[in-house]
Amino acid sequence: MVTIHSSVVVLPSEVTPSSNLSLSLCDQIKLPNHGSELYIYANTRITDDSSFASMIHTLSTSLSKTLSLFHPFAGSLSRIHGGRFQLLCNAKGAVLVAASCYTELSFEDLFEFAPTYAVPKINYDVPIEEVPLLVAQVTRFPCGFVTLGLALCRAIVDGTSVSGFVNSWAKLARGESLDSGLIPLLGRTKLDSFKLNKPPRFGHPEFLPPPSWTQRDELMQQELGTAMLVITKGQVRKLKYKACDFGSGYGKGPIRGYTSFEVLSGHLWRCVCKVRYSGDMRQPTRLTTLVNCRNRLRPSLPTAYFGNATFPTVTETCSFDDIMQKPLGYAVGKVREAIERMRDEYVRSALDYIACVEDMDLFRDTFYNSGGKDKEDPNLYVVGWTNFASFATDFGWGKPVCLLPGNIKSNGKAFILDTASGDGFVVAVCLQASYIDALKKLFYDDIEKHASKL
Repeated sequence: MVTIHSSVVVLPSEVTPSSNLSLSLCDQIKLPNHGSELYIYANTRITDDSSFASMIHTLSTSLSKTLSLFHPFAGSLSRIHGGRFQLLCNAKGAVLVAASCYTELSFEDLFEFAPTYAVPKINYDVPIEEVPLLVAQVTRFPCGFVTLGLALCRAIVDGTSVSGFVNSWAKLARGESLDSGLIPLLGRTKLDSFKLNKPPRFGHPEFLPPPSWTQRDELMQQELGTAMLVITKGQVRKLKYKACDFGSGYGKGPIRGYTSFEVLSGHLWRCVCKVRYSGDMRQPTRLTTLVNCRNRLRPSLPTAYFGNATFPTVTETCSFDDIMQKPLGYAVGKVREAIERMRDEYVRSALDYIACVEDMDLFRDTFYNSGGKDKEDPNLYVVGWTNFASFATDFGWGKPVCLLPGNIKSNGKAFILDTASGDGFVVAVCLQASYIDALKKLFYDDIEKHASKL
């Protein structure tokens, strides 16, 4: 359905440092595969082969300049002792793919189609040193839309770093100079726990296996589906109001109001438990999320820190009964507690914990694959892509009308994103396909149920 016209390696436009970089332990706990994101552009004036070729040329030359500053993306990974990785700064380059889709699609169709077919495909059947850390795919559609799909190595960057990179690339594509705040800080020693060598000061349940089903037979691989749930800020305000009304013997509301991410995560957690519920109210469940700790460390890390500075955190393990039957504020409060835990002392302790890991491959396998990505488990994993400058990424043909995660294929994983208009959010969640319709109905019905009780 998508035809690839070209796939070229883009090299940095200037000579870059050739020494290898040590990855921090926050990098080391990430998988060496790629996360993907998809920008959708409308009204790009790309009407023929000539204008599309001009677009690809602009992207290629500006990417080359950008890689001179963000040169880790032009390198590759290699394995070292204990299952750890190091970054080879060898200027092998990034990959830029040009493609076309000739199927007529409406915007609604594109919303469903593009995250699967317009994101780059990565070949992992080669030595790790040969896998590019960054692949970008530009796809044009008959409806006039153009998509930019990015596949970015998780062991190298987090969302904040990706946002800085993409916005720098866009500015250079427009012929502008970069502000000093966009120049990346490439050194990673501030999160290099190899030099701390201290035992952890806290227990770290976020690194332990999550709850599993207690009364179900081993679940075979299931067909997965994705729900794209759009919610307005007005609907979020209803959830916030209800979450703060946390009486009825369960506790008091928060000292400060809940964030949109907290209430959306708590609301989604309740809905997912309800559609998964099969009769055991005692079934344990927990929610995992990531916290950007740049401003939580003392001293803080600058926004331009180029690497991973997001750490996992988990809620207290609760029962389905807790999440489904208690007021919304119970689930939302558990999310708040998990996020609030991530302060300097706790994060430093997490680094010390990771530093003590002898077999990082085993650690990652336990941390990420305890349930298997296609197998259903009773938990939820939520990633926040809000408050990034994602909709300022104008490469010269306008700002994106939509940003989506690419091809979510991990059971129980969800993303919360801003809408382009700024008046709401998109909640993208992957579940067993048989649950999707029920989830869509419950997600909105429960909002109105909360509102009717105000």
